[in-house]
Amino acid sequence: MRIGILGLGRIGAFHAETLFGLDAVESLVVADPFAEAAKAAAERFGAQVADSPEALLAAGVDGLVVAAATDAHPALILAGVEAGVPVFCEKPVARTMAEGVEVLKAVQGSDVPIQIGYNRRFDAGFVAARAAVQAGELGMLHTVRSTTLDPAPPPAAYIAASGGIFRDCSVHDFDIIRWVTGHEVTEVYAVGGNRGADYIKAAGDADTTGAVLTLDDGTIAVVSNSRHNKRGYDVRMELHGFADSIAVGLDDKLPLRSVEPGVTFPAGTPHDFFMDRFTDAYRAELTAFTEVVAGTRTSPCTVEDALEAGWIAEACTLSLHEHRPVTLAEVRTA
Repeated sequence: MRIGILGLGRIGAFHAETLFGLDAVESLVVADPFAEAAKAAAERFGAQVADSPEALLAAGVDGLVVAAATDAHPALILAGVEAGVPVFCEKPVARTMAEGVEVLKAVQGSDVPIQIGYNRRFDAGFVAARAAVQAGELGMLHTVRSTTLDPAPPPAAYIAASGGIFRDCSVHDFDIIRWVTGHEVTEVYAVGGNRGADYIKAAGDADTTGAVLTLDDGTIAVVSNSRHNKRGYDVRMELHGFADSIAVGLDDKLPLRSVEPGVTFPAGTPHDFFMDRFTDAYRAELTAFTEVVAGTRTSPCTVEDALEAGWIAEACTLSLHEHRPVTLAEVRTA
């Protein structure tokens, strides 16, 4: 099949490399406002260069990968749908929830599939955790812990446009909690602080946060995030049930040092970047998209799914700023 890629920044170039290596993909068509980025992709992957999204969609692509800036997501998703081309779009659907809801309204009733990029759904550990929960291996869940710790803060310009740590970082934890447990969040309580980069505080954001989520079956989920974890990129999940407990992310590249006498785990070089931690997941995610394009599977992460994670982020943001519990029903009607 022939896949178009809009946006060739860090993640777009990474997706281009991944798609180039998939057996199902015969050729790529690329477009980026920066001509040099498109030229580099063309030279490396033998891709055709289009000078606009319109030209790319007119180039006979079977699927569209949107990796452009967040502000461009709504228009590019809708352009793909209007052209009848299946769309993969990196999260979020839009810069604000209001814009995301408008996208959802615009595509409802369309039979053109849309897949939103939440790559943890394709990580082998998280897939196994979901299967264990669905099989009842843990019995009734009582506690979930989800962690995302970045090795260093992103640049100031990124922070200023990110919408805040809950919308940018924690949203991955929120999505995977929903997906693994099969339950919805009903209420949140979030706290946060600034212990590092001054520009994060100046942007009105926190660099380290904690959130307690109550799920609709009474399970408690605890989410921990930070922009400062020099040992490496730490993504983990624990699930504790009445019958058993399991963990995702406890491998030899775990960025955590044990001080127990005689313990040598973890013994490997710590994960230091999200592309390192989730290389296989990204490949599985885009392989899934080629199956969506081929019509052999439905979207594994819909616009509706992405918006559900977004509402949790909205509730946590409000909770942090107002120092109180916030229900999801409250932010949905705000």
